Amino acid sequence: VFALIVFACLVGDGYMSRPEDPELFCVFNHNEDACRYGIGIGVLAFLACIFFFMVDVYFPRISNTTDRKYLVLADLGFSGLWTFLWFIGFCFLTNQWSWTRAEDVYIGADSARAAITFSFFSIFSW
Repeated sequence: VFALIVFACLVGDGYMSRPEDPELFCVFNHNEDACRYGIGIGVLAFLACIFFFMVDVYFPRISNTTDRKYLVLADLGFSGLWTFLWFIGFCFLTNQWSWTRAEDVYIGADSARAAITFSFFSIFSW
């Protein structure tokens, strides 16, 4: 759920344009990489959640203990990696938001703050 919120906030209000210039820019200090990182990690986390949910559904039907062990280790390793990536994302988005000028953000400030907040919550949920 947190990954979807981060993804939706950045896709919905993460890009803005000035009234005099129709070109879109990222609200995080005009840094396109910040928006791309948040969107990418949100989408991949959501897809991984679906995959591991399907693994959990079929887990009781897997009789081979070696396969079960590898699935559990893959889930544990992926969760550790994704915890680290969410921490990097939180730090990156927070840093870029701190350098963003107030006059550059018109309506996307709440979505940017929500993306930062839920990326922080994602650290603990993973």
